[in-house]
Amino acid sequence: MPVAAAPLKEHIIQKIKAEGPISVAEYMDLALAHPEYGYYRRAHDPLGAGGDFTTAPEISQMFGEVIGAWAADVWLRLGSPPRFTFLECGPGRGTLMADALRATRGVKGFHDAARVTLMEINPHLRALQKQALKQYDPCWIESFDTVTEVQPLVLIANEFLDALPTEQYVRDANAVQGPWRQRRIGYDPTRGLHFIDSGEIREDSPARVDFIRTVAQRLKKTTGAALFIDYGYVQAAAGDTLQALAGHQMVDVLDNPGHADLTTHVDFAALVAAVSNCGAGTSGPLTQGEFLKTLGIEMRAAMLCKNATAQQIVEIHQALHRLVDPAEMGNLFKVLGISHDPAFPAFS
Repeated sequence: MPVAAAPLKEHIIQKIKAEGPISVAEYMDLALAHPEYGYYRRAHDPLGAGGDFTTAPEISQMFGEVIGAWAADVWLRLGSPPRFTFLECGPGRGTLMADALRATRGVKGFHDAARVTLMEINPHLRALQKQALKQYDPCWIESFDTVTEVQPLVLIANEFLDALPTEQYVRDANAVQGPWRQRRIGYDPTRGLHFIDSGEIREDSPARVDFIRTVAQRLKKTTGAALFIDYGYVQAAAGDTLQALAGHQMVDVLDNPGHADLTTHVDFAALVAAVSNCGAGTSGPLTQGEFLKTLGIEMRAAMLCKNATAQQIVEIHQALHRLVDPAEMGNLFKVLGISHDPAFPAFS
């Protein structure tokens, strides 16, 4: 007896049967954000050893602590406004924000001024964030459009942009000057869900560019800065970067939608162009290793080692290596800063 498809996969199959093939961006949106069955809507914790992937804040407290130092520096350079929105997009378990706020306890007035805001669509993760940040009285939003305060904005987003829907375009590999056509996903009983088109592939993410443009426009109105950290590229296009991750292993992108994290690499050059067209300022992109070293993560590691056990010292150095080494996360991940004015750098 054949095994029934999982609910979201069956929904996608029926949609294709009724309406025809769908684009890669539409597939990503359904797989990640379907109101009932989407990966980021389901009641589960995708992070850590028992989840599907591990992010930098979960590797070491040092990551969030130096991001906190960045946020405090922005606030001070803005003139220490009495009220500002401190927003994190895609805050996971709340680890990064908790570490950032702990590291800024000594910055006079910073906590009193900060309206801690978390952009999160997953109810299960919201509960974890509430526990981690209960002393800071955070508030939650589902969309950046609902940030209505006309006060300075300090925004952080780590591994957020990579999950925004991406379109793929394809052309015959031997047709160098041939037309690009939208890559689509179809279904038939023999092959199941499958990519209809093959050949040379390029990617474009209007959703990503629109989000960055919206943030830049908001900063122009309210002043402030935003920090985006993600894996991606700056110059040469990377071709097909769509991937699915489940249980810390690469899996078939089309195999089980809603049960694997789908991402594509971020085209940072496209984001810089979008911000510049808005008249806002950009800093970087730098590699994550360069950025964290500039913010003093090596000095922070040395400070932690002073009161650590021998085993803890080993773990601190292992975490530092993973975050900054070019062969680990140091080069693959990039950091882009955005500010309200080119004369006000997000970071130097």
